[in-house]
Amino acid sequence: MAHTKRILLIRNDKLGDFMLAYPSFALLKLALPDAHIMALVPAYTAPMAAACPWIDEVIIDTPNKYRWVDVWNLTRNLRYHRIDAVICLFSTTRVALAAFLAGISYRLAPATKIAQLFYNHRLRQRRSRSEKPEYEYNADLVRRYLHDQDISIPNLPGAPLLHFSDDHIQNLRTSLANKFSVPVNAHFIFVHPGSGGSARNLSLEQYASLLNMLRLSTADLVVISCGPGEVSAASQLSTLLGQIPHRIFSSQAGLLDFSQHLALADLFISGSTGPLHIAGALDRPTVAFYPRRRSATSLRWQTLNSPSNRLSFMPPEDAADEDMSSIDLALVAQRINEKFLLNR
Repeated sequence: MAHTKRILLIRNDKLGDFMLAYPSFALLKLALPDAHIMALVPAYTAPMAAACPWIDEVIIDTPNKYRWVDVWNLTRNLRYHRIDAVICLFSTTRVALAAFLAGISYRLAPATKIAQLFYNHRLRQRRSRSEKPEYEYNADLVRRYLHDQDISIPNLPGAPLLHFSDDHIQNLRTSLANKFSVPVNAHFIFVHPGSGGSARNLSLEQYASLLNMLRLSTADLVVISCGPGEVSAASQLSTLLGQIPHRIFSSQAGLLDFSQHLALADLFISGSTGPLHIAGALDRPTVAFYPRRRSATSLRWQTLNSPSNRLSFMPPEDAADEDMSSIDLALVAQRINEKFLLNR
């Protein structure tokens, strides 16, 4: 079977979901270094697609509120890019129908719902069982494609999967230290209390209590990070922190600049949200809070950083799946102190 050369991967939903597709792009590019690898993404995740070293071209998905106009516009967009194969990591009927109408010869997606009828290759995954990380479910689709093409399947690369130049990051560190009036060698403890809404998070009061229990040194500065629409929550947490040295950081230069600043994090603490998965891709030390709901567990939404750089917590088994108040913050603080803070 002839190897296809123009391959499109689709993961056009939320930021965290897209970051967990990074290993899939890496796997495909490592197996087919001469192929032209494309990504279909919404405009707001496009900067992270452009920053991915294994993506050659970013196609912006621009949905239209009128259903058939929307499908037709996407169909024309796909036809324009002369795609040989499409691997849909997250499938909707709209995307499935557009890929079919675009006449793409190889169309692969998870075998789910009515959308699977428009694909000529399907992989049964049962993601709802959450038996392995989301990034592995994504990578399994690429493995299936490579198997179908009789191409050797490489190993997934190790962390970090996202990297910015050392000189640029050092300049950012100097700039942020000057902005916050702290030494350039200060330890930045990032806390991101916001959430994309797909998973429950700790309350602001819980974050404040946790930070008060951490063994912070005189070199540590808590940085409350926030995105658009999260400034109010960051300000409220700032008030709750009282005398703990802290600053609020909200990038005015967009998602890529925000992500580059996350490379400064000596520790990143948050719920299961997009910035957490950016920090994971950068292989920064992370502390994450997840509900116990099967579709949202710490295994399913595991970050991409090295095992030694991650901690995760969920409600205990005798609590309700989404009762984040049942998480033992004293135990959390002890684990964070022992793993990340005490032996620096």
